[in-house]
Amino acid sequence: MRTRTHRRARRWAAGVTAAAALALVAVTAVAQAGTSNNAQLAAAPAPAPPPGFTLTWSDEFNGAAGTGVNTGTWKYDTGPGSSFGTGEIETMTNSTANVFQDGNGHLVLRALHSGTDPRAGWTSGRIETQAATFGADAGDVVRMESSIQQPNVTTANGAGYWPAFWMLGSTLRTGTSWPTSGEIDILEDINGRSSVFGTLHCGVNPGGPCNESTGIGSGERACAGCQTGYHTYAVEIDRSKSPEEIRWYLDGANYFTLPATRVDATTWNNAVHHPFFIIYDLAMGGGFPDAFGGGPNASTVSGAQMNIDWVAVYNKKGGGTTSPPPTGTNIAQGKPTTASSTENAGTPASAATDGNATTRWSSAFSDPQWLQVDLGQTYNLTSVNLNWEAAYAKAFQIQTSNDGTNWTSIYSTTTGAGGNQTLNVTGSGRYVRVYGTQRATAYGYSLYEFGLTGTPGGSTGTVISQGRPTTASSTENAGTPASAATDGNTGTRWSSAFSDPQWLQVDLGSTRAISKVNLNWEAAYAKAFQIQTSNDGTNWTSIYSTTTGAGGNQTLNVTGSGRYVRVYGTQRATTYGYSLWEFQVFG
Repeated sequence: MRTRTHRRARRWAAGVTAAAALALVAVTAVAQAGTSNNAQLAAAPAPAPPPGFTLTWSDEFNGAAGTGVNTGTWKYDTGPGSSFGTGEIETMTNSTANVFQDGNGHLVLRALHSGTDPRAGWTSGRIETQAATFGADAGDVVRMESSIQQPNVTTANGAGYWPAFWMLGSTLRTGTSWPTSGEIDILEDINGRSSVFGTLHCGVNPGGPCNESTGIGSGERACAGCQTGYHTYAVEIDRSKSPEEIRWYLDGANYFTLPATRVDATTWNNAVHHPFFIIYDLAMGGGFPDAFGGGPNASTVSGAQMNIDWVAVYNKKGGGTTSPPPTGTNIAQGKPTTASSTENAGTPASAATDGNATTRWSSAFSDPQWLQVDLGQTYNLTSVNLNWEAAYAKAFQIQTSNDGTNWTSIYSTTTGAGGNQTLNVTGSGRYVRVYGTQRATAYGYSLYEFGLTGTPGGSTGTVISQGRPTTASSTENAGTPASAATDGNTGTRWSSAFSDPQWLQVDLGSTRAISKVNLNWEAAYAKAFQIQTSNDGTNWTSIYSTTTGAGGNQTLNVTGSGRYVRVYGTQRATTYGYSLWEFQVFG
């Protein structure tokens, strides 16, 4: 079992100068001649998203040869490795001797040595993303993946080398301490062992539920050819399952899975239920290499490098293997669910609304039977998704109720064919149920998933903005137009230019009373913004204002009126623009 201390996301004010680090190149030229530089091979583009995923962000490092990283996307972590809390001995620099793009679509992190003491005189590179926005919302899945060639060294000449591709929780940047904030190590290897380690760090240090500073990990796994060629390393955070889990992959093969039940709920939530920022570094020495024999030593070669072809973040709405409703968030997932009966304790009603397509509800073997979900408030429904197991309903109804007693049918059939059905419906209610009156088999009724889409309704009014003409101060690109924020589809979004202020405006067609506004932010949200109304699109009145916006899915109860309603952002929470999946006005 490895032992190591944590790798804090500290940023240092001073680093080694470019001139000093470049001088090391001549000193180490002979040593470098013995190492292979596969970074000169042609780069491959980031692959298409895996099935069910969409590409959220990627970098293929297509800069000119000898240039540093794009500092709008990445930041350098510079300073002595001894201050990172891991026992490293290198000094991290922003010099292109240590961190550079090779002109062939690769990023290179190179460790250089000067002098005669193998335990001193090392420089190397470490970078992290400016954005700390990569994660999975409740019910969704995120995948972080990179194509990397580990330093081309062996156990004979690579003692002390410690390449890493990893992530830290965004809350570390806002004051939460390590390891409470969470750290996920996607790739680590040490001493040229041609291995890979995957680890979650969480809880408290030392000890605690996550056995810090070791963490909970895969242990050493063989990684044949990882020093001499590019391989893909990935991690998926799956919040669509119950229990949630983290999965590690090498070249697409899942080699380690960590379920949330390994730790208590508070520890898991603190470590996982937030976005992350991504880090690459090539350390020298430290607690982890020391646990496997130590280094660097007199035989350690200078100039070996970690070559990175591409990095990508993919997101999947809903997760699992279900076919989700065509648009919108599943509003039934995780809500209280009951049934007329259950076949046994292993097929409870709640299994049909847990977002996991491998669990199911099944009823007693008789007619009629029903499954019911309490949405917690009245919703205007737009679709119902029924993912049937083999025991399906031939005749059934979809019914709604405001009190759980009096029911209204909004869909009915006597020719149900099972499978994965998506039904477009119109109706409203707090309670929604599927009511089966004729089974298709001798068994009961059985559903892998019962999904619903819709928008909040009831006393706060109905959505009056959906599909209305929508404009904005700017758009990031043609794929994120203003209209995407009012199309009723939480899989599309508007995003603005990367500056302040910015606004998004909807024309309701006539003056309307406004009772509520819902802002479903993407990761790039507004810290300070106003909700404003206008009768002429020129003179505006503020009906809501904040300077402490926290993003996510915000519902604001407001009072006002106007034909035009806009969200007016004055301070971004990230380096990116403003981005909304949906902007809903109720009245």
